[in-house]
Amino acid sequence: MGPIDGLIHLINFFVPALGFGAIAAGLAKLVWFRDLKPVPWWRLARAVMLASAAVLVIGAAVAGRDGRMSTYAAMVVVGAATLMWAGRRA
Repeated sequence: MGPIDGLIHLINFFVPALGFGAIAAGLAKLVWFRDLKPVPWWRLARAVMLASAAVLVIGAAVAGRDGRMSTYAAMVVVGAATLMWAGRRA
């Protein structure tokens, strides 16, 4: 594997965390628009993206490979907990 292939693989490893963070923050702002009005979208998205990326790294380390459904389920649970924590702080 060359350096370009390694970079593409690394980017693709974190794409689920980036996409989930953006979508979850957007949906949370739509559903709870009154409660989350003082919190900017990018702050919610950043928190969920970082937490989801950490879960992906931990899941790959524990399972020995990426792409396990249990890792993605944990990513959703941690993302929801992160959104709840960010909403309570507001």
